[in-house]
Amino acid sequence: MIWHIAKREIYDNLNSLRFALATVLLLGLMLANAVVHLREHPVRMQKYHDAVTESLNRLGSRTNLYDIAQRGPGYLYKKPSSLHFCADGGDPFLSDQVNGGFYAWATDDLRGFWQLHYRPATHNSRNIRPDTIIVDWGFVIGYVLSLIAILFTFDSISGEREHGTLRLMLANSIPRHTVLIGKFLGALVSISVPFTLAVLMNLLVVSTSSDVQLGTEAWSRLGIVFFIALLYMCLFLALGLLVSSRVRRSAASLVILLLTWVTFVAFMPSTLASIASGFSTPMTYDEFHERRQQLNIELRDEYDTRLQEARKHPAKRRALAGEYVTKDATARERLSQKFLDQQHAQIQLGRSVTRISPVAIVQYLLEVFAGTGFERHQQFVENVQRYAREYREFVTDMDKADPESLHIIGVREGMSQKPVNPEAVPKFEDTLSLSRDFNAAAIDLLLLALFFVVLLSGAYMVFVRVEV
Repeated sequence: MIWHIAKREIYDNLNSLRFALATVLLLGLMLANAVVHLREHPVRMQKYHDAVTESLNRLGSRTNLYDIAQRGPGYLYKKPSSLHFCADGGDPFLSDQVNGGFYAWATDDLRGFWQLHYRPATHNSRNIRPDTIIVDWGFVIGYVLSLIAILFTFDSISGEREHGTLRLMLANSIPRHTVLIGKFLGALVSISVPFTLAVLMNLLVVSTSSDVQLGTEAWSRLGIVFFIALLYMCLFLALGLLVSSRVRRSAASLVILLLTWVTFVAFMPSTLASIASGFSTPMTYDEFHERRQQLNIELRDEYDTRLQEARKHPAKRRALAGEYVTKDATARERLSQKFLDQQHAQIQLGRSVTRISPVAIVQYLLEVFAGTGFERHQQFVENVQRYAREYREFVTDMDKADPESLHIIGVREGMSQKPVNPEAVPKFEDTLSLSRDFNAAAIDLLLLALFFVVLLSGAYMVFVRVEV
């Protein structure tokens, strides 16, 4: 009986104008998304490969251990995601590189060692969407698909009541939960058909291009994204059935659903993010620069004071120089990390507050599995920090392996003078971990499923009390 009701619902939807409009709209948006991605992705990848090649060439030209330690690997770059078309993730607002530099900060031409310096993110914490709407899967799923789900269910129950067919249906001793589930499945299939067709057309256009390489993991991520889209669509189908069961007229049901959609999808995420951003005041870049300058002055003064005592003793002077070079790099990186942590904390606060909106949850989930956005940025930073430790351990181990070295890291004459094979120097590799992404997305997936269960349960409880 459930399938009989579902088939009738599907037949009615397939013969409706809204089905045709939904199909055309979804196909148009998904094809536009594919065309834009094919135009922009090769440019992003070429820019990335050129930058990485230049950085590796510079690193390969250094054979002296001191130069390798002082100048470091230079800039470290974030690899663009091949699934950028799924979720833009505000990547233009997030830094795609970490600067590595050294500083001449003290007397006697003493120079600091290579250290991480994070460019300030310009992520808009007051609005979860960029100023210009990006037609990615996140937009199509979060905004268009949810609206279509409402348009397919606003009259599912109220329309039957208006036409008197609900009374006839329930007069045949059909359980009410059977009617509700049948209508839910009918609407789900009716929307899934054009959406699946649009997704397949999108992937067909994208995958046939030689400029986009989608491996096994990428297809796994796409399958997860498609499942998230269906779960999100089910949430709004349940909402439509809930409101349609609660009111008698389809017009009233449509108005209520549209107001709800505008509130929770279009209005609330940006408003809550704006409010949340006022609860935290991270360090500004000007404040960070001022603190860094103050740190520089303090270290220089301290070094100059101690240098007066060690100036006549070359061994003590070398040891003192090595101590302060290391101290300089550690203190600067600690300050940079504090600046970065405060920025991330503000963004995390805004994201936590906006999770009351399903569209925000879906956007975060799509960013995670598409390899873009804030979670991707955090993974990139972690990869950089892990590589920096590995790089420094390499320098230390190479110096320890030379018995002729004085083992004073930070001073040219105190380190190993033996040439270093450039191929032995660790190379930075920016990678993604699907298991880590699952851990990061677990709470959001549970929240989305919880929203769906609550709304569907609410629709059932309302419908069983409906008087026909």
